[in-house]
Amino acid sequence: MVLTSEHEHSSRWAAIKSIASKIGCTPETLRSWVHKIEVDSGAQPGVTSDQAAQMKALERENRELKRANEILKKAAAFFAQAELDRKPR
Repeated sequence: MVLTSEHEHSSRWAAIKSIASKIGCTPETLRSWVHKIEVDSGAQPGVTSDQAAQMKALERENRELKRANEILKKAAAFFAQAELDRKPR
């Protein structure tokens, strides 16, 4: 709505304020939505929603893998020490 009715107002901010009051949100919220749409469509530079979601998923996976790696290191150290402490037959 902002992008299509922007020409009817003196500025983009005026259009955002007008539409925000009609749809029941704050102008800043609507401004951020418009910005996100422009980034996602390639009209503005920035990280798209898809890229942000993929980055978040990769960061979560990285944390899980680091946690698993620490567990494996501790288990390996435990079993290595147990092997050293074992009495020869």
